[in-house]
Amino acid sequence: MAGPETDPTGADLENRRILYGRRQGRRLRTGQQTVLAEGLARYGMERPDAGARVDPAALFQPAIRRYWLEVGFGGGEHLAWQAARNPEVGMLGAEPFVNGVAGLLAHLQRDGLANVRVLPDDARPLIDGLPDAAIERAFVLHPDPWPKARHHKRRFVQRSNLDRLARVMADGAELRLATDDLDYLDWMLEHALDHPHFEWQARGPEAWRERPEDWPVTRYEEKAVREGRRSWRILLRRRARPSG
Repeated sequence: MAGPETDPTGADLENRRILYGRRQGRRLRTGQQTVLAEGLARYGMERPDAGARVDPAALFQPAIRRYWLEVGFGGGEHLAWQAARNPEVGMLGAEPFVNGVAGLLAHLQRDGLANVRVLPDDARPLIDGLPDAAIERAFVLHPDPWPKARHHKRRFVQRSNLDRLARVMADGAELRLATDDLDYLDWMLEHALDHPHFEWQARGPEAWRERPEDWPVTRYEEKAVREGRRSWRILLRRRARPSG
């Protein structure tokens, strides 16, 4: 099998490839800037250097021993909802879009949530720094579909990132994917179902239409419905590692 694409210097282009669009949208108001600064001081994480290890237990005081991860949390409604209902779980979230980070931090400060840590950046360095089998549930909900064919290599759901998630997810851990783009749905199914470490939890042909009770509707999904699009959900489980 061919190795990762490299440039003439030998650098790994796949890891350097940008998988997100804008870093910032509308200019933050003064109050939002305050929320962002104060929130990152309380909840923020530094981007790990290449090869650095991240000890999730050291991120929370008092210590928390169970961890979930959301890749690209958007406006933060889903992550805040999960954190409020699972106070025993340490929620790790990564999002490069500054306006979305400010939105999540506003939720956390308003609700007084203490079990969330936020990386305002690409999720890949965080995932690479986590220990093996540390994550009990992971979410990749409505990532940028990069609809143009020449941009498909920027989609988050691809073999290299599924490999990353498989390494840090515990045996039996859930991976939840969602999209409102039919082409990306086909892409997700192709890549996720072909991955040796994940098993689709579908129990029938309509499984991706079903919504678990602990999978809330987000503002993004409500907007998609108003615009005539529906959300599709894929629930996967991390297969057990070989014993011995």
